[in-house]
Amino acid sequence: MKLFTTTAFAALIAGAAMAQDGPIRIGVLTPLSGTYAGIGQQVRWGVELAAAEINANGGIAGRQVQLIFEDEEANPAVAVQKAEKLFSVDNVDFLTGTVNSGSTLAVGQVAERFDRLASTTVSFADSITTAQCSPNMFRVNARAGQQSAALVAWLAAERPEARVYYLGPDYEMGRSTVAAFRAAAEKAGASSVGETFAPLDSMDYSQYFGAIRAARPDVLYTSVAGNDTVRFFTQLEEFGLRQNFTILGASGTVTAQNIDAIGAAADGFLTGVGYSVQIDTPENKAFVEAFRKANSADPDLYGADSYGLLFAYKAAVEKAGETGTDAVRTALRDLEWQTPQGVKVIRGGDHQAVQPMYVVEIAGGAFDIRSTVAGEDAIGPDLCERF
Repeated sequence: MKLFTTTAFAALIAGAAMAQDGPIRIGVLTPLSGTYAGIGQQVRWGVELAAAEINANGGIAGRQVQLIFEDEEANPAVAVQKAEKLFSVDNVDFLTGTVNSGSTLAVGQVAERFDRLASTTVSFADSITTAQCSPNMFRVNARAGQQSAALVAWLAAERPEARVYYLGPDYEMGRSTVAAFRAAAEKAGASSVGETFAPLDSMDYSQYFGAIRAARPDVLYTSVAGNDTVRFFTQLEEFGLRQNFTILGASGTVTAQNIDAIGAAADGFLTGVGYSVQIDTPENKAFVEAFRKANSADPDLYGADSYGLLFAYKAAVEKAGETGTDAVRTALRDLEWQTPQGVKVIRGGDHQAVQPMYVVEIAGGAFDIRSTVAGEDAIGPDLCERF
């Protein structure tokens, strides 16, 4: 009996040591089907490229990175179920990938219950790092307020006192992006002449065109994304409205994933973004070349931010000397690291990344940088009061 106990104990210790020497598991919970599948594809490409580079250079603290994918379907209820599975069954050390802002908020609560950490590289809703911030959730992409700061600077200079109409998807991200831009635009002198929120995955946007025409806007702001953007822009073109006003929008509205399907209707669209393939730095040029080689496509902001996240996590784990939640959380706060966009900093107070912002205009299928806003000028105040 004593021999059995000793043997069992030795096996337990060996198993624990093996687990420490085994791969670091990262759950990637992102839409792989549905309206936002194109965004999920960029997330997947970004993390896969980063993981391949990290593994080729010795991994994280000598351990290889293993990615485990699940389809969140851009549905918060599905995201919760899949997050619980990734934490409890797959035993992931870290979770990322959520696109739908409602999914990110819900997964933040799951991460707290399981005492694990998570990050979004996509979701825009300000609430994720403000009113509903979580000590276990980080955001390395630009939130709605940062995007709005860049666009409003352009609006004030190029369309002072503009009449603005708003159309967004009817869920957390859509309402948050519209609210952020509306508040900033009105403060800069614009007037708001109407707003509409359409269901996610809408097929017919023409039902809203009468209200838009009647409002006579100079500027239309929208935060639709994915396949919804394709339908919205092409229907504006078909009904003869596309040339009636300047269209501004959230950074996920027109991307490398849907621009070909939108075609000429995308020309002239302006957005505030945290990334462009035109960023003229050695780091971005190397990233774009590697991304194109791996995926035969250009990266967009989702691919770039997802790529950068894994290097932030690597830096935090190696600084902490472990993958434990408390230690890595502390290491991520105020972390400064290199990304394709340049140096980013995760603000310790609200877990929001600080980064330069760009106004980009689409011309002939290219995303041309028109102006830049410094990260410190775009970030806004820390409004997280939970921790």
